[in-house]
Amino acid sequence: MPLYLVEKLFDEVVVLDARGRITLGPETETLRQRVNAIIGAGRKRIVLELGNVDYIDSAGLGVLASSAASARRAGGELKLVNLTKRVHDLMQITRLSTLFQVYDTVEKARLSFGPLPV
Repeated sequence: MPLYLVEKLFDEVVVLDARGRITLGPETETLRQRVNAIIGAGRKRIVLELGNVDYIDSAGLGVLASSAASARRAGGELKLVNLTKRVHDLMQITRLSTLFQVYDTVEKARLSFGPLPV
């Protein structure tokens, strides 16, 4: 199943709703390009909704890690939401869970960014 990304903007927070699989090939390249485009557009608060992602391979995990690093270099942050048990377990096993703030809902993740700086 290919990866589909639906982008939504809520008060300067970009929510990327991912659906499908994040695996080596067009899926990982699509995610990498989309995150880089968001950062390039000056958006630094990114939430990645993973509730409809049923599988992530090692290349997908690498793209998540590199996307988080790109966001941090730009002065922003990428947060994860609604991980399936399988994805959550993978994040724990690989210790990538230490790189991300993970939330149960998009609303909690959005609010965790706090108010916009003045």
